[in-house]
Amino acid sequence: MTQLPGLLDTEALRKDFPILDRVLHDGKKLIYLDNAATSQTPRQVIDVLSEYYERHNANVHRGVHVLAEEATALYEGARDKVADFVNAPSRDEVIFTKNASESLNLVANMLGWADEPYRVDSDTEIVITEMEHHSNIVPWQLLSQRTGAKLKWFGLTDDGRLDLSEIDRVITEKTKIVSFVLVSNILGTHNPVEAIVRRAQEVGALVLIDASQAAPHMVLDVQELGADFVAFTGHKMCGPTGIGVLWGRQELLEDLPPFLGGGEMIETVSMSSSTYAPAPHKFEAGTPPIAQAVGLGAAVDYLSAIGMDRIAAHEQAITEYALRRLQEVPDLRIIGPATAEERGAAISFTLGDIHPHDVGQVLDEQGIAVRVGHHCARPVCLRYGIPATTRASFYLYTSPAEVDALVDGLEHVRNFFG
Repeated sequence: MTQLPGLLDTEALRKDFPILDRVLHDGKKLIYLDNAATSQTPRQVIDVLSEYYERHNANVHRGVHVLAEEATALYEGARDKVADFVNAPSRDEVIFTKNASESLNLVANMLGWADEPYRVDSDTEIVITEMEHHSNIVPWQLLSQRTGAKLKWFGLTDDGRLDLSEIDRVITEKTKIVSFVLVSNILGTHNPVEAIVRRAQEVGALVLIDASQAAPHMVLDVQELGADFVAFTGHKMCGPTGIGVLWGRQELLEDLPPFLGGGEMIETVSMSSSTYAPAPHKFEAGTPPIAQAVGLGAAVDYLSAIGMDRIAAHEQAITEYALRRLQEVPDLRIIGPATAEERGAAISFTLGDIHPHDVGQVLDEQGIAVRVGHHCARPVCLRYGIPATTRASFYLYTSPAEVDALVDGLEHVRNFFG
């Protein structure tokens, strides 16, 4: 068995994840390498979700009966856990959404409706990057079309890094918002936050960071990042689907307008006008994802008990090993950084002229689950002249043996297609 420094005890951890015991396709054990899309959920989180529905299910904030008070305590307790997890200065800076996409759309719409000095209009600019997930491209395209603001972006180098050589030309005095991914979901690139934030602050622009591929894998400190907003999602970090987070600086949340109107986000309502509740409730209209937030709180407990620094070290070792092994496969081309430095735990590649969908299907027949396609990052595929990639992505329960199985599986794919 391959031994690597810094590895977690994956054999013990995997016992927490019932789905990893599944057997597929004529007795082949599941090898799950699609964690950048959705991670698996440990029994500790599943049990908390079951207990919520069995014992505490009720709407939050408005009721005075026992179940309502219990549900409210669990929901707001989850907010406390997330605030601690990202080192937020205040729990009131944590907004629950249904996913990171909603969090990013929330910021884009707030800025479109905001008063000065935050308002995005035809005299201003929006800056993103070529490596963004569609969730951090389309909302800004919509805002640009709606307001007339100019949309600009950083391009990519040949090795999958951001090209910041003309950062002063891209981020200018007209820039209102710079929105970029902390770790790319397709390239695995870990972006240079400090340089981008510093330039944005020089010109008075706001900064939004998409941390969907960072929050599950590393220590995420919103104060250290220096951004104004940070978005991430629960289903990639051992939590349930249907829950996301937007962290924002409290003074901004106080000044910016709400995105959705409805119950709970109000202070007073008359037929002629309404006033709004303080943040975070101003941005959580209607019945929120209560059970999902409680499940996310349980996921935060689970990850924190292991230690995010230990998870990061494990994934660094696995990724370094996987990069080395994959480079042994003939005709395989890694799209993105070829070394583990400043890199996340997702590796995208092509295999000769075999279409990624064919690669994924043959791997699936061997029980190996990977992702194929453009991974909601089509501009990256266009940049590198490829239709799609196969992506293997790792997490805290990934073992070196699973990487070896992937490499063996790719050899089988090559043989299958001659």
